[in-house]
Amino acid sequence: MKHRPLIVVALGGNAILKKGQKGTVEEQWGNVRRAASLLADLVGMGYRLVVTHGNGPQVGNLLVMMEAVKDRIPPLTMDIAGAMTQGWIGYMIQQALINELRMRNIWLPVVTIVTQVLVDRDDPSFSNPTKYVGPYYTEEEARRLEAEKGWVMRRDPRGGWRRVVPSPEPLGIVERNAIRHLVGEGYIVIASGGGGIPVVMEDGRFRGVEAVIDKDLAAQLLANSLGADTLLILTDVPGVAINYGRPGERWLRRVSLDEVEQYYREGHFPPGSMGPKILASIRFLRGGGRRAIICALEDTVECVKGRRGTEITVSTGNRGNHVKKLG
Repeated sequence: MKHRPLIVVALGGNAILKKGQKGTVEEQWGNVRRAASLLADLVGMGYRLVVTHGNGPQVGNLLVMMEAVKDRIPPLTMDIAGAMTQGWIGYMIQQALINELRMRNIWLPVVTIVTQVLVDRDDPSFSNPTKYVGPYYTEEEARRLEAEKGWVMRRDPRGGWRRVVPSPEPLGIVERNAIRHLVGEGYIVIASGGGGIPVVMEDGRFRGVEAVIDKDLAAQLLANSLGADTLLILTDVPGVAINYGRPGERWLRRVSLDEVEQYYREGHFPPGSMGPKILASIRFLRGGGRRAIICALEDTVECVKGRRGTEITVSTGNRGNHVKKLG
């Protein structure tokens, strides 16, 4: 088992909930089962897997539910909401993947680890929170919540007022050794869901904090911690483009790390969309990874085979390999 290459797969939100869907249980199961089929394809190709996933809509739904029943049931903190969604989504992926593997006569164990991720209490984001979470409020309600709960409330460009929380840098995976051991024993591990539960160290003890860690940066940290060969970031677009949506748009097929870093410095990848995925890829390769791939979920197998998506490697021998469209 140990000699097979290890891929850390970062599932995007579309693996669980697609645009335009209501988020019913049936819809979520359908999406997860499709993703599990693609993950099983990778296992069949001889790869070991560690799987991470997003949880933004699910945490948002929990926060809305807690707000709706706050007069009857005391609201929970965000770190607990994160743990709840790790169990929720992990269970779905775990069951769907086990079933898919067994249909192929592959009898590998699959396990979900509720994962804590260490952050610095002095991270600048704690004094300048920017991540929107939870339901929308009127300005009057927002001011009341600021006074009552000490929340930071800002007007969301998409409409209404919302709470904003810090998004600190991930520094370490608390359960890293347990995950490493399980992978070494042949387990497929689902970990670091939603970027992990952010915790700080105070007086030798871990404590959860109200924050959201970027899921792609947490996946990268996990991948480097495990010595993974490949970081595979699955999303809802076919790859990475420069001048996206503008004249001169070019899709990147195979590209060097140096070239991607130059494009990143030039501002081609906005923070709210492709930016964190590119930064995660850069950090993964600078940290010893062999290749980073960004592609559409449905193209998973073809991307790993090098036929689709955007593949970034340390080598400089593939500069200039661009196409108008990825296909």
